[in-house]
Amino acid sequence: MTHTVHPYAHRLGIIRDWKSRWFEVKSKYKENLKKDVLIFEYLKKRLKGFFVNSIEIERSVKTFRIIIETSRPGLIIGRSGEGMNKLREDIIHFIKKRDLNSREELKIDVKEVKSPESNAMIVAQMIAEGLEKRMPFRRVMKTMIEKAFANRDVKGVKISLSGMLGGSKMARLESKKIGRIPLQTLRADIDYAKYEALQPLGKIGIKVWIYKGEIFDKK
Repeated sequence: MTHTVHPYAHRLGIIRDWKSRWFEVKSKYKENLKKDVLIFEYLKKRLKGFFVNSIEIERSVKTFRIIIETSRPGLIIGRSGEGMNKLREDIIHFIKKRDLNSREELKIDVKEVKSPESNAMIVAQMIAEGLEKRMPFRRVMKTMIEKAFANRDVKGVKISLSGMLGGSKMARLESKKIGRIPLQTLRADIDYAKYEALQPLGKIGIKVWIYKGEIFDKK
């Protein structure tokens, strides 16, 4: 029997790196893992609507760094850094509230995503935004798949929506694909994301695959 594997996890150590990286941190593995998981979950809720592509954590003996990739960095940073200070205070308050006892110095880096239409998570959030504005789901799928495929580095796009689509009383699955999506090729650079859109009849699941070519060893 076959098993469905996340394209990111399937390529860890081959063309992908871990989103939680520890340097010179050998002890307290259980505590650090719990901290990272809770902070990931908190930031996903806290930064909802900011079009965040990915959140990464780097932990060393003295520093605790959070790297946020977003297509709208100005919304997070705010005027003269007010938003960044508020985010730092909220994270510190969350750490103290959960008794995570983090003694490392907290640093937050915000990186801008230059081509948001070629990032699966941002495309999924754009689709959710369109569906929540009551736009027809087929028009949203067609528009986003054409925008994503218009990028030079994109060679294939697939979008899948599941739920009570178009106001129907029965849930169903609708998919649209253009180009190639070679999921079995480990060197294939496939960006994958899943997201949810809130509708009056319930949630609509969104899955996006974006293929950006193959990655070969520089040697």
